[in-house]
Amino acid sequence: MINNRKYKLKNLAEFIASEYEEKITPLEKITAEEDLEVFYDRYEVNSFDGMTFYDHGKFFIHLNLDNHNSPYSERGRFTLAHELGHYFIDSHRIGLKRGILKPHPSQTNQKQFYSIEREADYFASCLLMPEFRFCKDVGNMKFSFEMIDYLRREYGVSRTACALRFADIGNHPIMIVYAENNQIKWSYSSEDFPYKSLINGAIVPLNTNMGDYFRTRSSNNLFETNKVWAIDVFQYVKNDDVRRQFYEHCITHKDCALSLFWED
Repeated sequence: MINNRKYKLKNLAEFIASEYEEKITPLEKITAEEDLEVFYDRYEVNSFDGMTFYDHGKFFIHLNLDNHNSPYSERGRFTLAHELGHYFIDSHRIGLKRGILKPHPSQTNQKQFYSIEREADYFASCLLMPEFRFCKDVGNMKFSFEMIDYLRREYGVSRTACALRFADIGNHPIMIVYAENNQIKWSYSSEDFPYKSLINGAIVPLNTNMGDYFRTRSSNNLFETNKVWAIDVFQYVKNDDVRRQFYEHCITHKDCALSLFWED
């Protein structure tokens, strides 16, 4: 998405959120006022999270309980907000009406599909955590992982969704890294975070909380903050910065781990 496109999506989502006084955006009110029928049902694990259909002049949203998208859960709320993006974003809605956009991606339109899904994710983030409220809550608070936990409770979202939003509009640069079985699946950082890539490419750096967890295969889930050396974690650390340290907060569950990195 180009910046102008993101700006328009942000304004659309935040205009809708501003219509309601509640800090936790009342998605059920939005769907009711738009006469949208939302169905929660079991559609098999890993099949999909949510789908929006247009049929006989009406839109219908289906959310998959088998993927933990239950009503009012953090995941379920984000999935519903994502599907509302498909409904409110003009090009998505028109595409669904005309049958141009399909609920499932085909093998021939992967690039278009992922672009559309990223737009719906961004819309959902702005709808659930509008900047005018989020930044007011952040204020001048000093960053810590506890801030993310505070904000996620305030907005009824997951830690991951809250951290990603903070990376975009928060008051302190951070990097977020998600891994499974010692393989990094994705990372995301604030524009002004000093490093953009990790030293081992797709392999979790050894000298990190995340690396320790995967190396020891501990049965105990991890939830702690420790200091790490920049040179042990990031690529392209300058000679003058070899003694530079960052904080890492790691959360683990079974074969998955999420780490946040930040500097004083």
